[in-house]
Amino acid sequence: MQNVTQIKWFEEEKIAKIVEQAIAILSETGVYIESEEVLSLVREAGIRIANSRAFIPEEVVRNAIETAPGKVIVYNRYGKPAMDIGGWNLHFNPGSSAIQILRYGAGKTATPVSRDLVQFARLTDSLKAYDAQSTALVPGDVPEEIADRYRLYLALLFSGKPVVTGTFSLDGFEPMREMLQVVGGGKKELKERPIAIFDCCPTSPLSWSELTVGNLVDCAKSGIPVQIVPMPLTGATSPITLVGTVTQHCAENLSGIVINQIAMPGAPVIYGGSPACFDMRKATTPMGAVETQMINGAGAQIARYLGLPSHAYMALSDSKAVDYQAGMETAMSALVAALSGVNNVSGPGMHNFQTCQSMEKLVLDHEICMMAKRFREGIKLREADRPKEIIEEGIRKKTFLTLKSTLQWYREEAYLPDAVIDRAMGEKEADVSEGDILKRASGRVAKILKSHNSAPLEFEKSEAIKEIMLREAKKAGIDKLPELPD
Repeated sequence: MQNVTQIKWFEEEKIAKIVEQAIAILSETGVYIESEEVLSLVREAGIRIANSRAFIPEEVVRNAIETAPGKVIVYNRYGKPAMDIGGWNLHFNPGSSAIQILRYGAGKTATPVSRDLVQFARLTDSLKAYDAQSTALVPGDVPEEIADRYRLYLALLFSGKPVVTGTFSLDGFEPMREMLQVVGGGKKELKERPIAIFDCCPTSPLSWSELTVGNLVDCAKSGIPVQIVPMPLTGATSPITLVGTVTQHCAENLSGIVINQIAMPGAPVIYGGSPACFDMRKATTPMGAVETQMINGAGAQIARYLGLPSHAYMALSDSKAVDYQAGMETAMSALVAALSGVNNVSGPGMHNFQTCQSMEKLVLDHEICMMAKRFREGIKLREADRPKEIIEEGIRKKTFLTLKSTLQWYREEAYLPDAVIDRAMGEKEADVSEGDILKRASGRVAKILKSHNSAPLEFEKSEAIKEIMLREAKKAGIDKLPELPD
């Protein structure tokens, strides 16, 4: 393994104890499953069912951990590997399913419409820190019952990056799978080179709804990677102690991995989550809280101990604006994720408790993510790094600027941020408003949207997924889809 900067939250014997406790919870307390179809599936695997609770024996859990792959490869729509989720690899993508957008340049929140989703996809496509896009916004200009498949439709049209997504309805998965198979080249090709990841969220404590558990099984059978996303809240839906919540988080992840692997042994699955340290004063779920970050970091260490890829909702903020709080929480969280070894980080661009997306914040968070990646690389011992000789040469020449080693290694040693990060010297009489980072970010968004377009989806594929989407729209009572920007 490459020597990377890292945090250890627990010693190995403590992790073993947490996992042992989580397995005991599944065996003795069990997990509630709402779906009769999935209950039948797990019953056939020899798991005892009582009152819709599945009591999962230790050997079944251990077997699921063994059959689950140690890494998940996800591809872009051009058939090239885009994410290697596992080991100490680090990837970022915007968070999903925000119900509001803070429109760039306006400073006001609004319900997202198709134009916002298109712009967000194009912006994400242009920013190299983001290895995947996401169905980041919930569109308000189509019927609610087709919003899940419509946002995937737009993501597939307007960005070549893989998509982190999920379903809102029982009938949502099938048309989404159809579109992915069209863009991915077919049923077999999608299985071999998946272009999307689905979030599947159990309800804390230890419960799976009919929708989410059905999605978990459908993805397994289709070869589409799944992220298990438990959301325990300390003191509200999980124990007040961090270690208690980490243990429940582990049990909820393992319950999903078991069901996924029973449905299809070897199916790609990721140990993930969006836990939070519940704020008893405000009755809120602060994603920017340091304790939330610690729970997520510990989860990544447990996933690595189990030999599983990891995910977390991090690199985001609870602030209602793109301000100091947003920068502080996002930067700290991104760094904790990087140092803890989270493989797939969802969250950049998000704020206001995961309910809002901002394109200015997405641009600014890109710089945070790039810096976090640089931090994780650590200090490298370059082959040509001979400090004594280089120092002597610099003294002799009275400069280090023109040395061969400076020219050779400058761009590898230093991450050079975009101009939204101000590193220029200020003039004494300068107007302080010139230093407004939000204005610079708004300008950067506008410039990207004016100049960047991903390579268009092939005409045949574009028409095919449009037909699927029109069919779904007619089921929802509308004859045409919203007009899309050029």
